[in-house]
Amino acid sequence: MADSEVHGTYDPAFESVRDILNQRLSSDSELGFSLYVDIDGKSVVDLWGGYADKAKTRPWEKDTVAPVWSCSKIVTNLAALILIDRGLLDPNENVAKYWPEFVVNGKENVKVSHVLSHASGLPGWEAPITNEDVYDWEGATERLANQAPWWTPGEGSGYHLATQGHLVGEIIRRVTGKPVEQFVAEEISQPLGADFTYGLPEDKWSHSVEMLPPPPLPFEGGDPNSITTRAIIGSPFPAELTTTPGFRKAVIPAINGFCNARGLGRIGSMVSLNGTVGNIPILTPSALDKLFKEQTNGVDRVTFEYLRLGLGVALSDSRTCAWIPEGNICYWGGWGGSMVIMDRERRMTIGYAMNNMCAIGTLGNENTEAYVKEIYSIVDQMLSETK
Repeated sequence: MADSEVHGTYDPAFESVRDILNQRLSSDSELGFSLYVDIDGKSVVDLWGGYADKAKTRPWEKDTVAPVWSCSKIVTNLAALILIDRGLLDPNENVAKYWPEFVVNGKENVKVSHVLSHASGLPGWEAPITNEDVYDWEGATERLANQAPWWTPGEGSGYHLATQGHLVGEIIRRVTGKPVEQFVAEEISQPLGADFTYGLPEDKWSHSVEMLPPPPLPFEGGDPNSITTRAIIGSPFPAELTTTPGFRKAVIPAINGFCNARGLGRIGSMVSLNGTVGNIPILTPSALDKLFKEQTNGVDRVTFEYLRLGLGVALSDSRTCAWIPEGNICYWGGWGGSMVIMDRERRMTIGYAMNNMCAIGTLGNENTEAYVKEIYSIVDQMLSETK
């Protein structure tokens, strides 16, 4: 039987977070959600509630997963960081060193760091492009290898909506000989016990959600030759596709990760906990220093948001998501509101997944902001009392 109560566990200090979740469910600003907070390797919030479907007939349960859209990029980029950490991949090398076919059409100087920081000049596929074209890994990566960049690579970011996962994923495949989904499963999801997959095995379809689509993207009537419009047209994935067999059986490492907040939190904790989760070493501190090294800083060509980007993550900055404190913090969000925040200073990870896509962008929604602000208020108060 479906219900709209909040379920799960939480440290008593975070009761106000549970209360806000209840309020958001009652007001219908949430349909279904999961929220997870890990501090110093301990779960202090693991809550879920609401509904998995638009008709409100199925409850969102502990093991429910949702498409987390561009939070998938964090997982894919952390996989690349593992290879950087092992000395198998150099972020300052040209992509063509690992992927020789990539060198054509003005991409001879595209570096691995440019791809990870959305600065390669390939924010979308050249039109015409269909969903089925992107589902075809070999064909989709070949198209990117043959495509010319839309601006001089390295000269600022242009958010790579769906292409970044294929670019990074193909680099991973060329370096390791393994498809990106296999490498991520073996090196990240399985060791950390994180319920994360690109696409969704058919036996888990009943554990997934329906997405409530966001408002329409405001590009109609715009310049069809603009980078923004071309990037959107070149990333053909309306929210309704997430329940289709094609989307669920494909590997689109930038956008079709299925996960819940607990899984995002487990994966993000490899950053917040300085590379070691429990007794599992995933990354070295020096690799995380590279992750946090600023690559680009300015107004993004696609989103028009001010972005300060590290090696595959956004870095905290008061000009973007001011509700995320400045400091040794990195993050990224998924279309509509999902989010993973990795805070090395507080050794804290926040994961959030939901199915009411009440924002058109990838930098959280009003619910995300409310939860994150309350979590930081509590944690910072706790820290001040221990000083």
